[in-house]
Amino acid sequence: MSVPKERPTARVLAMLELLQDRPGIGGGDLARRLGVSERTVRRYAAQLVDLGIPVTAERGRYGGYWLPPAFRLPPLALTDGEAAAVVLGLLGGSPHGLPHSTAESALAKINRVLPEAVADRVTALRDTFASAPPAAQAAAPDPRTALDLATAARDRRRVRITYQSWRGETSARDLDPYGLVLHGGRWYVTGLDSRRSAIRVFRVDRVRSVQPAADPRAAPPPPGHDPAAHLGEALGEVAGRHRVRVLLHTTLDQVARRVPPAAATLVQTAEGILLDTRAERFDTMAGYLAGLGCPLTVHYPDELRDALARLSDRLASWAARTREP
Repeated sequence: MSVPKERPTARVLAMLELLQDRPGIGGGDLARRLGVSERTVRRYAAQLVDLGIPVTAERGRYGGYWLPPAFRLPPLALTDGEAAAVVLGLLGGSPHGLPHSTAESALAKINRVLPEAVADRVTALRDTFASAPPAAQAAAPDPRTALDLATAARDRRRVRITYQSWRGETSARDLDPYGLVLHGGRWYVTGLDSRRSAIRVFRVDRVRSVQPAADPRAAPPPPGHDPAAHLGEALGEVAGRHRVRVLLHTTLDQVARRVPPAAATLVQTAEGILLDTRAERFDTMAGYLAGLGCPLTVHYPDELRDALARLSDRLASWAARTREP
């Protein structure tokens, strides 16, 4: 557990959480986890006692800090509806960009401090909740990275990020973040990229580190800038005139690797993967589908079938060509 040095109150609360999770934890272990000295740990313990939290300390080789076994924090003041909203948000977020382990630990902590009657109903909701997976494989970002980027966007601060591209190449750049967007099971951040001098989009799960930039002054976003709208444009999410539905006879894992979340909706069925999208030109869509490299069945429109047949004829004629002697 790591808490910024400039936030002593957060460190005191972090110590309280450690005492609840690890009764009898030693002063040295507390100091290492909080990033402070053992003398500061003793001061934090005194502050908790002043707040009415009965922390006790036992000296010696097997000593440590304790809370009474029956001690509980005051119940969290949430109504049934508010508790349901929080839990639904956590449960619904797990398959859409929120790490499952993080959601589970947060639910457990919330349940511990809810009034018994509300906690029982929340448990029923958790135990009976089911969710279909997103169309493409969700990519959960590091929660701390997301928080750092969101804070920088709110405070209009420039940050230095290390970013790994889809090719696996790592680069460093200064970024003026403007906002975070959840789309297709993935988190994105938009902002002014110093390397390109242009507003760009980055996947948050590919951001390897976030540090303050040498010059923290960030350029303000253009008037009327909408991060979600910019993301749609960057991903090429421009609706074509024609709706297309095709059944791909392959696995969801294979399709998700080649079809971006913004390009189409993918649904697992008993027969295969149902792809819904839109197209401006049928010949272009025919080439795109052929490039997926799997058998397919066109549900509609008929014009797409014709375009695939024409493409097949062209490929066959090219394959039949022989080199002139």
